[in-house]
Amino acid sequence: MTDSSNTTSAHGAEKPVAIFTAAGSGMGAAAVRLFTERGWEVAVLSSSGAGEALAHELGGVGITGDNRVEADLVRLVDGAMERWGRIDAVVNSAGHGPSGDLLALSDEDWHAGLDTYLLNVVRMARLTAPILIRQGGGSIVNVSTFAAVEPDPAFPTSAVARAGLSAFTKLFADRYAAERVRMNDVLPGFVDTFPERPASRARIPMGRYARVSEVAEAILFLASPASSYVTGQAIRVDGGLTRSI
Repeated sequence: MTDSSNTTSAHGAEKPVAIFTAAGSGMGAAAVRLFTERGWEVAVLSSSGAGEALAHELGGVGITGDNRVEADLVRLVDGAMERWGRIDAVVNSAGHGPSGDLLALSDEDWHAGLDTYLLNVVRMARLTAPILIRQGGGSIVNVSTFAAVEPDPAFPTSAVARAGLSAFTKLFADRYAAERVRMNDVLPGFVDTFPERPASRARIPMGRYARVSEVAEAILFLASPASSYVTGQAIRVDGGLTRSI
């Protein structure tokens, strides 16, 4: 990835620029704040309006919209380019898709899950990869879930679609590695955005849920030049929850 901390664009950007989707609260919002603290400019999309408010608080670009709607993703990308003239990192988060008993889910539920957890990333990659290539490199980070490697029956559409996301990440990483455009996934386990449940906590070798700040640090690592030789990977931030090798 290009280290843009020493680069000034035609628009005057002297800091690296990151754009975030579905980042009005939780892990996404924690990452937005951490990036800002570490010297990044930020543009944020969320459906609730909280992301827009957060971005404005931090001096960035805020968009209220849906990351499943391509026109809203275009507004986010265009807003960042108009403001700073560059994008150095993309962080894709997602809301919650349909859940329920496996065979009780309808076709519409499964399609909604694909839109929520997979196609949002595909659409954003189409929009931003050409920009990153022109700049000489960049990083895309997808906030996924531990269930991508060990499916959880409580979230079937998430588990299935994010297993597909893992495949897309590897295909994208292979295709664009020579262009210095990287893509990686972060796989959180149980996170403290929700109250801890004893049964869930008992599954975690570290004996506690992750703090959102810990997930945010992993996102920043993968977005930054510190991980310049890391691509196509799924980094588990789960306290040892997943057992597969």
